[in-house]
Amino acid sequence: MDAREDKLKSAQSALKAGDFAAGRRLAEDILEGDEHDGEALYMAAVASRYLRDFEGAAEYLQRLHAAMPEYGRAWQEEGHLALATGNSDAALGAFMRATRFNPALEVSWREQARLLQETGRGSEAQAALAQRQRLAAMPRELLAVTNHLAEGRLLRAEEICRHYLRQNPRDVEGMRLLAKIGLELGVLDDAEFLLESAVSFEPDNLQLKLDYVDVLRRRQKFERAHEEAAKLHETDPDNPLFQSRLAIESMQTGDYDQAFALFRRVLAKLPDDPATLTSMGHALKTTGQREDAVASYQAAIAAKPDHGDAYYALANLKNYDFSDAEVEAMQQQVSRPDLAFMDRVHLSFALGKALEDRRDYEGSFANYDAGNALKRAQTRYSADTMSAELAKQKAVCTQDLFEAKSGAGHDAPDPIFILGLPRAGSTLLEQILASHSQIDGTLELPDILALAHRLRGRKAGQSNYPQVLEELSPEQLTRFGEEFIANTRVHRQGAPLFIDKMPNNFRHIGLIHLILPNAKIIDARRAPMDCCFSGFKQLFAEGQEFTYGLHEIGRYYADYVDLMDHWDAVLPGKVLRVQHEDVLDDIEGQTRRMLDYLGLPFEEQCLAFHETERAVRTASSEQVREPINRKGQGAWKPYEQWLDPLKEALGDLA
Repeated sequence: MDAREDKLKSAQSALKAGDFAAGRRLAEDILEGDEHDGEALYMAAVASRYLRDFEGAAEYLQRLHAAMPEYGRAWQEEGHLALATGNSDAALGAFMRATRFNPALEVSWREQARLLQETGRGSEAQAALAQRQRLAAMPRELLAVTNHLAEGRLLRAEEICRHYLRQNPRDVEGMRLLAKIGLELGVLDDAEFLLESAVSFEPDNLQLKLDYVDVLRRRQKFERAHEEAAKLHETDPDNPLFQSRLAIESMQTGDYDQAFALFRRVLAKLPDDPATLTSMGHALKTTGQREDAVASYQAAIAAKPDHGDAYYALANLKNYDFSDAEVEAMQQQVSRPDLAFMDRVHLSFALGKALEDRRDYEGSFANYDAGNALKRAQTRYSADTMSAELAKQKAVCTQDLFEAKSGAGHDAPDPIFILGLPRAGSTLLEQILASHSQIDGTLELPDILALAHRLRGRKAGQSNYPQVLEELSPEQLTRFGEEFIANTRVHRQGAPLFIDKMPNNFRHIGLIHLILPNAKIIDARRAPMDCCFSGFKQLFAEGQEFTYGLHEIGRYYADYVDLMDHWDAVLPGKVLRVQHEDVLDDIEGQTRRMLDYLGLPFEEQCLAFHETERAVRTASSEQVREPINRKGQGAWKPYEQWLDPLKEALGDLA
């Protein structure tokens, strides 16, 4: 046990024994070494409250919320502190927020029920009481799993849940929780199997069915997700939740007419529902109906003035100009201490864009930096861990490995992998190539990342990947390649070649080459400062945690270049590198170069890529509908005085 763990255990023991002064001293000792240590901040806050140092408790909690904005126990303690200082309204809000972040907090449900009853909100009090009773009836193992899951201890949650299911193999709540853990860990195939089994055991369990639809969508099994959502809809066609879910799945299958019809039915019943108005805006944006999308986002904001998602959706159009009134409204919302976490994140990034357009670069950077800091605290990304993971690829995926496995894998020439970093111009390359008659554009497909997760194995805290590549037989490698081709067929429209544009696939070029030796790989690369700063300004839906800090994204870019140099050395000629700036300088020359690499004849339509009608779902969806331009070049230069951490992380690349 290290010194920190020893002090934490001693602090816990002191608090349990009622020696709050000793408990706080031990917590403060830990904080001297790491002022952001969440557990120490929590114990210091609890000890201070019991010592009736309410001001000190509030200060510790403020630091804890900044370090861990979605830590449910911190908000529960905020509720206890508010009760101690006589503020029942603040206490109720804090307890509600606590259970939103951690639904396993029985005390917070109990206090909510009591406070709601006292204020005459009887039906809400009954709902909170029902949640408390549900927790009381839940097996203690599953209560622990729910708690560990909410607090980010995924491996511990998985360990307890698997042990429980070995004793209770048909417990559907245990299966649902293990599936949720699988989703968090990216083990989507396990999650799908668990939920499919659970639904077969309890076919009338609504939560299981909704979770099952979600996992099918995450696995990009859009037709199956649509089928399941349609079944739910058929059971109650007037239910807005089912209408909305079927609308979202219809978008994923490309049936936008049905999606729009369903969204309109929801809005006929709930005309001011901000979530539906925002989803409708996303559908309109994806199909190129920009003005209608803007109107839908603005309606969502009118219905809910703190709806950060809609503000960020406007900013994410890239070419939307916020009015002075909109900027002022966003600034007023951000100044609210009670603003919800993700609304604050969305508004921070939207304000960064709005002030950038006004050339208020200091204010713009402050907002981008604030939004990134919030996301960084939430994701707990480690640059050291990522560097170590990429170094393993270099250590295992050697020329000797590829020579030993030569002749294995599936010989299909169909896939074209466009990879690299997000915001590096990959969507532009995809749109150019997808305009060719022989190439289908698809999506950022999760299949390679999911296979890598499967190969990691199941030992807690340990990973078999990429070392396991050395042990795979030719038959296994061939089967994995065949499965990739079969599983991705649903996204194709019949052309002989298709694009997988998942940027993070650059980490797995060795795996791709082993299972699909004839696949083509294009590295979309952009100048480091432009690429990294563009990523820093972008709030991603998921999966790009390295972008939420200047040091982190610079380090990741440097590691990416180093790994790509390795692939060039061990697989010479395998990867075609396309520099974004070269495409801007000579689009026809670079298009011909890519088509030559792919063995395809030149087609003029590739140069008119902005006229190609297809749904584009990335952050660049509006930009690739315009002729080629240089709007993004040098966008970092007005911010240069704040970018030292990025330059230091990039080193010579900067």
